[in-house]
Amino acid sequence: MPVVVGIQFKPVTKLYHFSPGEFLGLAPNDYVIVDTAKGQEVAQVVQPPHQIDDAEVVGEIKSVVRRANPWDLVQKDLWEHKEREALAICRTKAHESNLDIKIVRCEYNYNGGRLLIYFSSEARVDFRDLVRELARVFRTRIEMRQIGVRDEAKLLDGVGKCGRQLCCTSWLREFTPVSIRMAKNQQLPLNPDEISGVCGRLLCCLSYEDAFYKEQNKKMPKLGAEVVTPQGVGRVRHVHPLKESVTVMLENMALTEFAVADLVSSKSSSGGGCSTCGGCTAKRRAGAEADNARIRRQMAAQPDEEAEESGEETADKGRRRRRRRPRGRKPGEEQSH
Repeated sequence: MPVVVGIQFKPVTKLYHFSPGEFLGLAPNDYVIVDTAKGQEVAQVVQPPHQIDDAEVVGEIKSVVRRANPWDLVQKDLWEHKEREALAICRTKAHESNLDIKIVRCEYNYNGGRLLIYFSSEARVDFRDLVRELARVFRTRIEMRQIGVRDEAKLLDGVGKCGRQLCCTSWLREFTPVSIRMAKNQQLPLNPDEISGVCGRLLCCLSYEDAFYKEQNKKMPKLGAEVVTPQGVGRVRHVHPLKESVTVMLENMALTEFAVADLVSSKSSSGGGCSTCGGCTAKRRAGAEADNARIRRQMAAQPDEEAEESGEETADKGRRRRRRRPRGRKPGEEQSH
């Protein structure tokens, strides 16, 4: 099991594992210099040296180069103060180039050797001319990266519907898939304005309690199911997974709330028996198989019965024709006048 240290390059971003090497005394909030595919970067320690399983290792684990000294931190702070000025210049140059893009943020590395520009656009954009123009202005390496609406909201920050800072900015390091099924499981209104965040996508918080709601919904009877309550038979009109109760409309049209544990039994909406009893299900299956067998026997015997009936009818018709024929007249002989 390898020993690694968890670091982040920007606050509340993805954690990366690096080998601490000889720096086993690293503690959270310490700054270190690490090697990346784009050169050396300043990173902050989030997790102290610890062991992880081999299955969690993805690719090659690089080592920490050294601890960041005070001069590295001074340079980092100096270039961070120039990012706002760089952002204004980049937006002006993008407007002059007639590019349909939105410049979101500009980030220098700790020594000013690279300027990373985040932008959003609805389509692919050819920004090669813009990169050359910016390289002449800033005299440094320019890198442009297109991001989505979720990443844009994370970079810009804001306040959510709950009145608090956005989760993606305050503590959520990575985005998780969110589907409309999660909103249905929690009985939320399927109104886009109600279940969408400031980014225009589904709220990330829909996934926080989805697993709990799935487990609770398994205990609840379905809407419209017929149930037997202490006050009589009724049908389920509302379910309350968090309270483990249901609202039932009784036969006298009164709406009453009952705990799921207080229900005597639950029948399906078709009245076919208990919806949760395995014995009832087995009985219904056996009865259906018996009915199918009886129908097959009837269908197998039906052609013989039809044949006998058709034979009897033919014989009766023949007797009736013989009785109507005059005496002394042969078949095919015409009557003379």
